[in-house]
Amino acid sequence: MLEARHLTKVFDLSPSRARRALGAGADGDRARAVREAGGVLAVDDVSFSVERGELFVIMGLSGSGKSTVIRMINRLVTPTAGNVVYDGTDVGAMTPRQLRELRNQRIGMVFQHFALFPHRTVRENAAYGLKARGMPRRERLRRADRALEQVGLGRRGDAYPDEFSGGMQQRVGLARALTTDPDVLIMDEPFSALDPLTRRAMQEQLLELQRDFRKTIIFVTHDLNEAMRLGDRIMVMRDGRIVQLGTGPDIISRPADGYVHDFVSDVDRTRVLTAGTVMQPAWVTATVDEDPAAVLARVADSRGQGVYVTAPDGEIAGVATPELLSRAVAERAADLRDCLSDDYTAVPDDTPLVEFCHLTGGHAVPLAVVDRDKHLVGVAPRARVLDAIASAPEDVNAHA
Repeated sequence: MLEARHLTKVFDLSPSRARRALGAGADGDRARAVREAGGVLAVDDVSFSVERGELFVIMGLSGSGKSTVIRMINRLVTPTAGNVVYDGTDVGAMTPRQLRELRNQRIGMVFQHFALFPHRTVRENAAYGLKARGMPRRERLRRADRALEQVGLGRRGDAYPDEFSGGMQQRVGLARALTTDPDVLIMDEPFSALDPLTRRAMQEQLLELQRDFRKTIIFVTHDLNEAMRLGDRIMVMRDGRIVQLGTGPDIISRPADGYVHDFVSDVDRTRVLTAGTVMQPAWVTATVDEDPAAVLARVADSRGQGVYVTAPDGEIAGVATPELLSRAVAERAADLRDCLSDDYTAVPDDTPLVEFCHLTGGHAVPLAVVDRDKHLVGVAPRARVLDAIASAPEDVNAHA
């Protein structure tokens, strides 16, 4: 959907002087070379891609370069070097008309400060982007009402912003972006000014919207817990460069250096790690149409006390224990359909560890992990879950 290639931005120098300074530091410290020339290297050779429908988080402390990166995506800031390719088109090669279309129709933005018009109703605020396009009033208000409904403000369109709390005003800002139905939504620290409870409620609102509509979202934050909760992938920045890019569990388990290690040290692992990240392949499985004697032999050779049995569609049909299998063999059963037990528990692979750790260890078989189609994809034995909770991130002293 979107690809950034070697994005670099130097402030306080002309383009020609900036390029000379970058060249002078090509074999060493480019930031130092730029600084000695009187400039600031805000972003240094940043490359990444964002998939369609992905919620991609850019995380870093103030001054890390994250806000400059997102402003180069729609060319609100012109890169000193590098380029952005949006849906196959080089943004740097776009005409002024194409850039206006990109900003007004293709890429929406939500900022930390709501920037609502106090003299306009909430509905009119949400519809403002469509008014700028010249859309007829009736249609833009209809679409604004639909967006307000999506963010939980469907009955408050006639209110004014000063009647709303900060969290509700931010919902209006989000509705304003959704009204224009952009392909990509860029959110620059949109929840950082909110109190903790409201911030969490807005995070949940965003996740719910993402589950329903699968927008391509680039979300900027300085809060690691927020990044871990929201991001499909997270790009950690420091001093204008990418330090690490990966999923939340990857970053928690394998921090790239001491900087990232310090970041993740206080994160609650039970809320980041999921069933899918701690699961392992099932020791032994079977299908309902298999011969009980053959399955009993496999179970006897394994360390398990039972076997997950799947139906033809891949869903779990039940569990067969050695006792049930032995009875089926004695009764000359043709398959496993009559020797199944429901003595098991299953959780979706995206379930946070905190929500299922208490469910492990109570059955003959380990906790089952299933995908969105309810197919068995692995198991989460109690010992593995406890190890995931207790394990510290890998030693990164060599990288510090």
